[in-house]
Amino acid sequence: MPPEGRPSVAGLLGLLALRFQLLRETRFGSFGPVLVALAVIWLWFGITEPAFLSPRNIYFLFMQSAVVGTLAVGLTVVLLLGEIDLSAAAMAGVCAALLAVLLLGGMPAPLAILAAIALGVTMGLAQGVMVVFVGIPSFVVTLAGLLGFQGLMLKILGIQGAINMRDPAVRALTTVALPPAWGWGLGIACALAFAAFALHDQMRRRARNLEADSVAALCGRIAFIAILVLAAVGTLNNYRGVPLLVVVLMALTAILGWVTTSTPFGRSLFAVGGNAETARRAGMSVRTVRVAAFGIVGLMAAIGGIVGASRYASVSFNAFAGGPLLLEAIGAAVIGGTSLFGGRGSVWNAILGALVIGSLGNGLDLSGASAADKLMFSGAILLLAAAMDAVSRRGANFTRGGGA
Repeated sequence: MPPEGRPSVAGLLGLLALRFQLLRETRFGSFGPVLVALAVIWLWFGITEPAFLSPRNIYFLFMQSAVVGTLAVGLTVVLLLGEIDLSAAAMAGVCAALLAVLLLGGMPAPLAILAAIALGVTMGLAQGVMVVFVGIPSFVVTLAGLLGFQGLMLKILGIQGAINMRDPAVRALTTVALPPAWGWGLGIACALAFAAFALHDQMRRRARNLEADSVAALCGRIAFIAILVLAAVGTLNNYRGVPLLVVVLMALTAILGWVTTSTPFGRSLFAVGGNAETARRAGMSVRTVRVAAFGIVGLMAAIGGIVGASRYASVSFNAFAGGPLLLEAIGAAVIGGTSLFGGRGSVWNAILGALVIGSLGNGLDLSGASAADKLMFSGAILLLAAAMDAVSRRGANFTRGGGA
């Protein structure tokens, strides 16, 4: 029993959890932790490794993070339900392998890309059906998918486990950069679009008597994003320009961001992830939402496979199934603030999480760190992100009066 007037350790932990939860529930709070992590990493390596913040390195950092970011965006959708997909990287590998084989067989690139995407969506939906209608836990279904898709990838690639892929149309995805003027125009358009969306959201919330930002806070958010976007465009223009790949990835993320936040399906995702039984009683089609979420993972896995094939100019088993791609993608989603328990997350934060992992690996490479060091640092950051999620949930319990 602590002395009178002095808080207990449990009380202090509860207060800390509550404060953190309140921060996460602010209009800009979900971006806070991952932005702080990214700023600390960039500041540290910017001081210790001057080449880290060079336009050339920033350009390749964005390119290196693209595959992880694409998979992380898809995984965020299924994590919102409190589910998991361990087969995302293997699905990406199968789709990339199919793309390479079809291109080598003479199929036009657009048709080969569509076939790869269709295969990814089909694999994702098939796993969703097994989870929802058969009742097998997603961990087991996707673990089986991980093993099975790895075998299928090897079957498609053949005994060598790799196929060179140099189709100019597919390669253009990662080799083409926008002219500087186009980059500036796109950056300004993105800043204006965000401002319009933020103002519309503000008016919608006020019309529904929901909590909204003050004018100063709203202007601060808009100015911060505008400065961030234009600074990125200026940095990239100082090397080769804004990569086409970045434009495509941002467009896909914007579409999924709109779907998950501004459509009935997106609201159902969060509702089912928060409490499936309550969502069912409210008339939501829980089964349809869950199956569709796995289909979206398959879609983004296929796109990630296409991006990887374009970037590496080849498809190999080691690139998709033999390395840490899956763990990095899941880590990016978690570091971005997506809860492993469902009901909270953002596809935009998944992109930032991918940049955190990519920046850490890039900086350690520049400093000459070993592969062992990179894995240990990545594991520590992932553990910290999971701990923050647990603390945030504890804060939610204290907010509801749940106690320690």
